[in-house]
Amino acid sequence: MTTSPSDPPYRPLLRSQADVQRMWATLMRPLGWRRPALWFAVVDEDDRPLPVLNEVDDLPADFDAEMARSLALVLRSVLDDVAPGGRVALLYCRPGRGAVNREDQRIAAALYAGCRAGRVPVEVVHLATDDQVRPLPLDEVGVRSA
Repeated sequence: MTTSPSDPPYRPLLRSQADVQRMWATLMRPLGWRRPALWFAVVDEDDRPLPVLNEVDDLPADFDAEMARSLALVLRSVLDDVAPGGRVALLYCRPGRGAVNREDQRIAAALYAGCRAGRVPVEVVHLATDDQVRPLPLDEVGVRSA
């Protein structure tokens, strides 16, 4: 996405999963990843993302539930500081093409569980591969809500 300093920040209205998917698809062009990464956007209580996109760099290959809970503590703190009443949108990126695999589902499940444990409201987690952005809904990754 090419912008100039005089352009207003990209802050689409996010009221549905499709809105979130469009946001990620717009922000992540061109697709293509050298390594796995996790991105997050803070969405304010007016349903608009703040104009800062954040990357969790060097995502470990063994990203697990404990790491997701630690991340959720950070996300909860960020929300408390900059967007009380807001939520987060998460995007897991990985190299390669093709369908959602078990590793994608495992990571999404850990993110949902971590956010639930940390009381972090979260949009549907999305996956970006080298060829598309797609949702990883809670009910498709094997997590049951508490």
